[in-house]
Parts: sequence; C-alpha cells; structure tokens
Amino acid sequence: MTSSSFENGRTIVCRFTEDLWDKGELAVADEIIASDFVDHDPVSGQRAGLDGYKEMVGAFRAAFPDLRVKNEDVIVEEDKVAVRWTARGTHNGQLMNIPPTGKQVTLKGIDILRIDNGRIAERWGEFDALGMLSQLGVIPQ
Repeated sequence: MTSSSFENGRTIVCRFTEDLWDKGELAVADEIIASDFVDHDPVSGQRAGLDGYKEMVGAFRAAFPDLRVKNEDVIVEEDKVAVRWTARGTHNGQLMNIPPTGKQVTLKGIDILRIDNGRIAERWGEFDALGMLSQLGVIPQ
C-alpha cells in the first residue's frame, strides 16, 4: 500500500466522522460516498444507497442535535478503513418510534469502510444499540 492511499483513506474517514456525523454536513456525503454505495448493516427502516444513508444520518442528527462523534482508532489496510468511534448526544428529537427523552447517551461503534476511487463504496458497521436503548430508558438496564 502506498502512503498516498493510506492518507487518502484516513482523510475520507475523518471527513466521514468529523464533517458528516459530528458536524451534520450532509452535503459531504455526496463528496465522499459513492453513488452506488452499499450499507451492509443498515438501521431498521433505512432505505438503500447514498440517499438512504443521508436520510439516516439526518434522522440521528435531528434526534441528537448536539451529537459529537470522535474517532478513537483508525486503521487503514489496502482499500479498507476500520474506525472505532464514540458518540455523545442528548435525545431531544424523535428517533424512529422513540419520543424525545432529554437523556444524554454515549454510543460506541465500529465501522469498516471500503474505499474505491476516493469514495466510500461499502460500509459494514455495528454500534451498541442495546446500550443506547437502555440509556434512553426504553428497555430496562
């Protein structure tokens, strides 16, 4: 792997986390995510493709308007980038069928992103949804 592909993967993931998720700049998705993007682990009700992913990010940002997302680890290997992240926010908007609770939550997750021609082509990811629901008081701790 060349140092330029390593840096390119790192830069794309930083924009994915910092600009798209942390700042909520949805237009960034059009710059860093491929038009034929495949999300292998969509959330319930998420439509396929780039537009579906943008809608899902927008829904989470609306539910947690003060959402802050930080990369804990970024590992680049060939055309894939693994990122372990932590997110914090206050549930002040509707999330799926969950009315606002006003509770602060901390989420942790891992995404593996495949980069093709300078854009995210595929995503595999997991986050602690059970922990989030527990923190919101939707399910018992």
